[in-house]
Amino acid sequence: MTIRTLTSNPQAGADVPAGLPDVATLAQLANEFFASLPGGGGGASASLPNAAEQAATTTVAPEHELPLEAVPPAGTADGLDLGSPEAYTAAIPQVYPGASIVGSPSPGAPASPYYFAGESSAYQREPARAEAAAPPLENRVDAQSYGLPGSDELAQLLQSVLSKPEPAAEPARPQPGPAGGQFYFLDQAGAPHLEKAREPAGQPQSQGAFDVQAVRRDFPILQERVNGKPLVWLDNAATTHKPKAVIERISYFYEHENSNIHRAAHELAARATDAYEGARGKVARFLGARSADEIVFVRGATEAINLVANTFGRQFIGEGDEIIVSHLEHHANIVPWQQLAAEVGAKIRVIPVDDSGQIILEEYARLLCSRTRLVSIAQVSNALGTITPVSEIIALARGVGARVLVDGAQSVPHLRTNVQALDADFLVFSGHKIFGPTGIGVLYGKKELLDQLPPWQGGGNMIADVTFEKTLYQPAPARFEAGTGNIADAVGLGAALDYVERLGLERIAAYEHDLLVYATRGLQAIPGLRLIGTAAHKAGVLSFVLDGYRTEEVGAALNREGIAVRSGHHCAQPILRRFGLEATVRPSLAFYNTCEEVDLLVATVRRLAHAKGRHH
Repeated sequence: MTIRTLTSNPQAGADVPAGLPDVATLAQLANEFFASLPGGGGGASASLPNAAEQAATTTVAPEHELPLEAVPPAGTADGLDLGSPEAYTAAIPQVYPGASIVGSPSPGAPASPYYFAGESSAYQREPARAEAAAPPLENRVDAQSYGLPGSDELAQLLQSVLSKPEPAAEPARPQPGPAGGQFYFLDQAGAPHLEKAREPAGQPQSQGAFDVQAVRRDFPILQERVNGKPLVWLDNAATTHKPKAVIERISYFYEHENSNIHRAAHELAARATDAYEGARGKVARFLGARSADEIVFVRGATEAINLVANTFGRQFIGEGDEIIVSHLEHHANIVPWQQLAAEVGAKIRVIPVDDSGQIILEEYARLLCSRTRLVSIAQVSNALGTITPVSEIIALARGVGARVLVDGAQSVPHLRTNVQALDADFLVFSGHKIFGPTGIGVLYGKKELLDQLPPWQGGGNMIADVTFEKTLYQPAPARFEAGTGNIADAVGLGAALDYVERLGLERIAAYEHDLLVYATRGLQAIPGLRLIGTAAHKAGVLSFVLDGYRTEEVGAALNREGIAVRSGHHCAQPILRRFGLEATVRPSLAFYNTCEEVDLLVATVRRLAHAKGRHH
């Protein structure tokens, strides 16, 4: 590198204080020093600057530009300034290799269909910020182990807990062990076993460790304090927190892109349309859909289910037809079908669950018949955490020609979901459960099916032509997006999906499953605590009740320690009543939670249990 001199007087012969070398001599000495370092170079680059160069401001020029191949691949680093579309879209090829970016055409590629301002567009001509120094990239995956036990240790720990349920002193923290790509489960009988992660073919394997502390720094709200204690957020099944990348992307939209979308012939409408439709494309890639036309933006999973009930349901379900749901469902996947059934004369059939909280497939098969028109099923139970066998459920439904809706509100944020591989007809999820904004969600539907459905609501955006005699509607997905959509939060959802992809869903799933087993071990050792939902395949939900306490009392005691959990029926009363309960305490995990937070949860609940034991 070359040191250029800085002087307040650019003219030659400037005065130098007595006893000090002149500026040129200092520059010469500095250049010789840097040239002597390994990789420092020499020759002309280390020569004394001439008089004209002495007038320049001091700069340190980088010796080498970062080669393209040195950019960390998707899922290994973040460290990106996502506060602007230019920097943001620059990150997308890392997340979706080979993807074309709406609004950011590569050289020679056709311009965005929404950028009609041509050469007059100042936004298009805005230079990339290549001259800014790139922030140091932070390794979020391989930096350190997250301190969970190895396979043999974990099996021994679980066995000791199951065989000796009586409480001991404060449980010993597991010693760090290899963090392999394995999911840990309890089998149907409650005995521990290890099962290799069943990752979809073609997906990257979960290798290396997961640096949870690096991830936590991305979430500003995790620095909050509650009752003077650090916030411990274990209410993730209700809503998840938002990383800075999402918060900043939404702010940028309102500061630089805010406009209604489509139809307008001005610059901000072009920017907003590109951002909105670009987010639709990200959702399609995230879910493995064939086309962005299969993605409908809605307010959330609840509205998506109601949309299907009021379009597909009214068109294809009639008197005497049957709709199948499971005992595990959220109210949002029960009530719309009850309303439809009451209106058209259909019947609702319910798949029972066993004592572990898992669907009984044999009973489901018996419910299927020629009158079955729709099966609507949660992939993960919000109340118990049970992962249902959705692939088998869909395959069996195909045998009688039934359509299937998958409620992915609790699964999409934690498990890789590919709608084509599942062969789901519909899939729904909410943005706020996948680290995105509230008030935005997604309905996926097979295009050939969406094209057959009537619109649900009428108004702007879904209209092709209107006369007083008739109205022509837009094709899907616009047909189902009447009025002004939640544009900014759709863009924020796209940013959230990019963030999750950079971390890697396989690594997220492996870490959360390991953390779930660690928490299960701790809670099961507490006297008087009953876990509700012990299926072999679970996501990060731990519903429980504690002898001698109402659930709201446990929730209040945890809140005093800064721990946020959900207490109540979780909008899933039928499944809780299946276990003879009206409410549970429900801690639920996400990838930013830690073993230390689990330790605090377990220690607080144990104190409650011991306090009640002393009183009796």
